[in-house]
Amino acid sequence: MTNQLSYHSRIPMAAVLLCAAVWCVVLQAQSAPAPAGTSTDLFVMVGSDIDRPGLLPRANYNIGIGHTYSFLKRDPIGDELTFGYTYENSGSHGFLHTNFGEHTESAGVMKNFALPKTKAVTGYTWVQTGITSYTGNAHVQNRLDSGVSLGAIVHCNNNNSIWIQESYSKVVTVPWYTTASIGYTYSW
Repeated sequence: MTNQLSYHSRIPMAAVLLCAAVWCVVLQAQSAPAPAGTSTDLFVMVGSDIDRPGLLPRANYNIGIGHTYSFLKRDPIGDELTFGYTYENSGSHGFLHTNFGEHTESAGVMKNFALPKTKAVTGYTWVQTGITSYTGNAHVQNRLDSGVSLGAIVHCNNNNSIWIQESYSKVVTVPWYTTASIGYTYSW
């Protein structure tokens, strides 16, 4: 039953991604090329954690801002500094929300890179670290949270894009987990 549920939940997600990709290609064809230099990105992402052990799916919501610096373009670590807030459902049941939450404020470095033969899609790596707070118990528990991500950006036009990423994260004293996310970004 679980395999059928996960299979059927992938069909609507694939349809949404296909529609978003077509929409972005149409908008890309209508827009002028993006200016070189710096940009600021405001991003909103939603996804699902797969917590280890046990493969438990949990909701993951992320909002943040990043700024690309032209003088960091040649830096191998990254060219965009980011700050973000993430909420993750940490309960033992339910997907969207329970009384047990994980709230993370993080700083990161993102490296954007071109993909061969396309300007509509680029890739990125993202290293983040921050403080996560577990709520819902008698006392709030603060822990160090670190993660790495690999993703693709589908550029709709100069200001709008869709981000798709896979992340691996580790919180001290907690098993590692992965997160698959899709999000919208507005750049200026």
